[in-house]
Amino acid sequence: MSSTSRRKLIATAITGAGGLTLAAKLAARYGLVPPDGGGIYGPGETLCYASQRLLTRHSLAREFTPAQISRPPFANKVDPLGDEFKRLQESAFTGWTLAVDGMVAHPVAFSLAELRTFPVRSQITHLACEEGWSYIAEWTGVPLSHVLTLVGTLPQAHYVVYTSFEKGAWDSIDMADALHPQTILAHGMNGGELPAPFGGPLRLRVPRQLGYKSLKYVTRLTVTDSLEHIGKGLGSAASEGGYAWYAGI
Repeated sequence: MSSTSRRKLIATAITGAGGLTLAAKLAARYGLVPPDGGGIYGPGETLCYASQRLLTRHSLAREFTPAQISRPPFANKVDPLGDEFKRLQESAFTGWTLAVDGMVAHPVAFSLAELRTFPVRSQITHLACEEGWSYIAEWTGVPLSHVLTLVGTLPQAHYVVYTSFEKGAWDSIDMADALHPQTILAHGMNGGELPAPFGGPLRLRVPRQLGYKSLKYVTRLTVTDSLEHIGKGLGSAASEGGYAWYAGI
């Protein structure tokens, strides 16, 4: 989209409710409508997503110094994960795998040990929850972009869906966030392995969005060109529960 079109989108939106609807139509022309862009809040969701994609596509989340790491960080409560998770935990997650499928040339399942041999990125970033709490931690893991390159993501792909070991938990991001250098599959935290209360052994870390997009206990990545056929077509379990699919900060 040209700079003129960007200005037109934003200028149209600020002219009121009618302008918001027109801006949503303009965003649709450029393929910038989020999967939850329908319904009463659709125009607002669309404007938020489209504006951030146009203005901050390549921006970086702030990174902090080691002295700013929260001591201790806060781990929000999750439902019990069951006996199978306990068995995996007792075996140091030797049976844990990350399946990668969908629109890729080479579907594969990576063991945790394999993932730990891949190039590593460490970053000290802020995790902010929509409920009001937050903390700063150092996250270590493999860039999601590296995994997607290894499996040969097809050029028509638009989204990566990620599924959790936690029952019913799944989410998705667009390729702009999937390929962003700060989006990682984190297996380490604050100099050690990622603790189970914080999503260990593996969680997706998306520091440019609110915390619920950084799903814990990730076991599968599915690359796709559409989210319409997944769940209710809203892009995530969180969206189906009333949250915004795009939660940029």
